[in-house]
Amino acid sequence: MSVSDRFPEDFLALMRTSLADENELQRFLAISQQPLRRSLRVNTLKISVEAFLARTAHYGWRLTPVPWCAEGFWIEREDETLPLGSVAEHLSGLFYIQEASSMLPVTALFDAAPEARKVMDVAAAPGSKTTQMAALMRNEGAILANEYSASRVKVLHANISRCGVSNVALTHFDGRVFGAALPEQFDAILLDAPCSGEGVVRKDADALRNWTLASTEEIAATQRDLIDSAFHALQPGGTLIYSTCTLNQIENQQVIAWLQQRYPDAVDIVPLHDLFDGAERALTPEGFLHVFPQIFDSEGFFVARLRKTASIPALPAPTYKVGKLPFSPASRKLVAEVQQAAAKVGIEWDEQHALWQRDKELWLFPAALENWLGRVRFSRIGLKLAETFPKGYRWQHEAVVALTKPGSALDFELTETEAESWYRGQDIHPETAPTRDEVIVTYQQQPLGLAKKVSNRIKNSYPRDLVRDGRLFR
Repeated sequence: MSVSDRFPEDFLALMRTSLADENELQRFLAISQQPLRRSLRVNTLKISVEAFLARTAHYGWRLTPVPWCAEGFWIEREDETLPLGSVAEHLSGLFYIQEASSMLPVTALFDAAPEARKVMDVAAAPGSKTTQMAALMRNEGAILANEYSASRVKVLHANISRCGVSNVALTHFDGRVFGAALPEQFDAILLDAPCSGEGVVRKDADALRNWTLASTEEIAATQRDLIDSAFHALQPGGTLIYSTCTLNQIENQQVIAWLQQRYPDAVDIVPLHDLFDGAERALTPEGFLHVFPQIFDSEGFFVARLRKTASIPALPAPTYKVGKLPFSPASRKLVAEVQQAAAKVGIEWDEQHALWQRDKELWLFPAALENWLGRVRFSRIGLKLAETFPKGYRWQHEAVVALTKPGSALDFELTETEAESWYRGQDIHPETAPTRDEVIVTYQQQPLGLAKKVSNRIKNSYPRDLVRDGRLFR
């Protein structure tokens, strides 16, 4: 595909407004036609960076630190035949395959608001930034993770569950509702806005196939609505990150300029010049990061950091009805009973989570979100802990993965072959059967699920929608 076929002339004209000279444009065009480097982020909810590096040393991976994310690494592998997502460490949630540039917005957010406890991710799927935020928050506080696309909500939940995240509530709305529905409720907001995707051309050669200047203007109009809504939802003193994976100023600098003009006494730009060593190479005069692919050999990205310095006039109150919340808080007596029963299978939680019930279901909600209840309709809140039945509790997979710690008396370590069978949904026939009737099956000391011994086999309880086919582990 020629340069003229891949890069529309109007697009090149826009790029020239941001690039220093023709040589820089040629560097941009050259690297945009090269394959994108792979990268990953260690999930510190499950393992430290040091332990992860030791755990994966036998693979012979060449890991190069990402300068703006202490948990991020570019990865080179000799053997690319096994998908990176099929290695054991990925299946058990020890790392997330995430493009290096997309780690920037969350780093910028928590650099300014390290103690943020009420956070919103306006466009969250597939979950890379939500899980990055949860790890930095150590599963404390609460994250409202919203996704407009219904088909992507399921993927978002699967990634949150795999990574052991317990402080997230999911919603499925147009992001423009939150300014009116939850005014000044968040101390930190990430708006990684839907965009024209110019920065992902290295990963997707067809990214610019349908690009037009008119469609870019239309997208920017949506972005202005979204940032206006997010700014209303932000508390005074709170931090808002606006980011895109596109490169033109219409969707980036001009969206921020529009917000400044709209609220001249309430928008403060917090410069990103010292976010990491080398940040000045991507710095704009305003203090934003405009990351062209040739600067760090990455995807293209734009990041702006804003602080809300004053309240702004409220939006009209929503006219929709949320409906009665189908959950009720558990009584002290029930909480004590459930905690005692859960402890017997190695499941524990702290005061960051509150027990709620719905019919025969028990859920753990992030305690920090309780004053959001009844104001928006949630698709899913926190963790489904258990279902009650006459003989006790049926503990749920996501709770086992998130809340059990290595070293439980119930742990039953699987061999590599047995763990592979587990992920394929097959029962396990160990050489030596466990002595207990109920066990937490583990591999590499990571919990894979709670299972029952039936005769001399371990009955597989891995959720059917997570079962894997194809080559695994090696």
